Amino acid sequence: MFNYIIRRILIAIPILLGITIIDFLIVNMAPGNPVDMMVSPNVTGAALELKKAALGLNQPLYVQYWHWLVNILQLNFGYSMTTYQPVGDMLAQRIGPTMLLMGLSLIVGLLIAVPLGIVSATHQNSALDYVATGGAFFGVSIPNFFLGLGLIYIFAVKLKVLPSSGMFTLGGNNGIGDTAAHLVLPVIVLAVQIAGQDIRYVRSGMLEILGQDYLRTARAKGLKESVVINRHALRNALITIITVIGMQIPLLFGGAVITEQIFAWPGIGQLTIDSISGRDYPTLMAINLIAAVMVLAANLLTDIMYSVVDPRVKYN
Repeated sequence: MFNYIIRRILIAIPILLGITIIDFLIVNMAPGNPVDMMVSPNVTGAALELKKAALGLNQPLYVQYWHWLVNILQLNFGYSMTTYQPVGDMLAQRIGPTMLLMGLSLIVGLLIAVPLGIVSATHQNSALDYVATGGAFFGVSIPNFFLGLGLIYIFAVKLKVLPSSGMFTLGGNNGIGDTAAHLVLPVIVLAVQIAGQDIRYVRSGMLEILGQDYLRTARAKGLKESVVINRHALRNALITIITVIGMQIPLLFGGAVITEQIFAWPGIGQLTIDSISGRDYPTLMAINLIAAVMVLAANLLTDIMYSVVDPRVKYN
């Protein structure tokens, strides 16, 4: 196992290098640059050229990439072109709220998806199956921004029982209860999306397992149906569930960008939108790189978990 992990890390290094190249080219070859945001009748062309030179934007792309890569290897993400703050400090302030939101959303989504997927599979073509499948299609189909705005209108505007934005109440005690109240709506939005996707995967994985001969043998031995489902079927379906969890990381990042903007959640997603609006290249490239590293780490952790839940999986 240890040798396998080392090999996967070594394989990830050229992948990360390729990601840095693609990340840099996509961001820097887009139309416009941060200096364009400063154009006004009061700014001369000479001043704009001086600003480009100060930011290094007048150098060839390969030179800019090399300087950026050397700094990244030293864990120096540079300075924001809009706030002039160190990008590393900005990310450090924002990554905690995003991880909290994503982690809770993933847990809630799985707590919904796994039981409903199992019930849907064990009661195939029943009313419960149709309800679970319909709920899954609803979760997949409804856009995050629409569901978020709808929840804000119902629970914040009409019922006034939940806050509509932010992580804390201005002038409040900033306690755990206050943060929990602010988490409810954004977590619901992301959890509905996760559950809608995962119910179908859990259902199909369980249906495949339920048709195996060893389950019929277990039933023939007189084992209770709950034991057959929970101890034998679910354990063998965990491979599918773990795979689904690994697939959720990039989807959660994408969903967090929209959800954090809607609820003014002070995380990476909101910082991404602000960076795009301000054409803040260093911040955008750092965010993309961190997201890529997290996805690669999630894939590696998923492979490791395979051998934990199923001893038959061996890595040579």
